Amino acid sequence: MEQAELRPTMERIYAALVERGYRPIDQLVGYILSGDPTYVTNHNGARQMIAEIDPYELLRDVLEDYFAV
Repeated sequence: MEQAELRPTMERIYAALVERGYRPIDQLVGYILSGDPTYVTNHNGARQMIAEIDPYELLRDVLEDYFAV
């Protein structure tokens, strides 16, 4: 997935998790560590969206943003 698409996709996934009452950060950390998309709800197609994102690439982008690389 292109980096330009990643942020809006992750925002939709985050919103779906919030709508269902999950703690989004915890759920997304679980996904990144395990690669298991079942950490993400099916609500609004969020699980399908996360399944299209490589956990390694997601973590890499998060760290690049964190360190402003």
